[in-house]
Amino acid sequence: MNQVSLVGRITKDPELRKLQEGRVQTNFILAVNRNYKNQNGEIEADFVFCTAWGRLADNVVKYCGKGSLIGVSGRVQSRSYQKEDGKRTYITEVIGEDVRFLVLKEREGRHEQVATETALTTQQISVAAEFTKEFHLPNTEKEKLPIV
Repeated sequence: MNQVSLVGRITKDPELRKLQEGRVQTNFILAVNRNYKNQNGEIEADFVFCTAWGRLADNVVKYCGKGSLIGVSGRVQSRSYQKEDGKRTYITEVIGEDVRFLVLKEREGRHEQVATETALTTQQISVAAEFTKEFHLPNTEKEKLPIV
């Protein structure tokens, strides 16, 4: 079984790459908070390299900007390539098969929006709000939950 689900924030505006035969792809890094605090009482984050293809990539680039909170479901994939200096580089990434837009941030430099895009984004936000309305993070002081 190779399945992964992550919720985090996009670290920079994703860019669409057009490949041969009309295929499109995007890469983005998802900052995912750890569920515990370090010795200094701070919550650290992991930065996970993610890839999306086709229509999913189009939608991620179209609607998500730096700081957008999204959920990504997919699979883990490893690959390697040889750099110009002859050294082999290994990459482990999440290949996104489903992306849920939870809280969208506008892309930097994008102030003009088509009315249909705005309506779709509003609809997606309301769906995400409905999906997460019963979800809450526990207040550790109030509920006295241990922080590991």
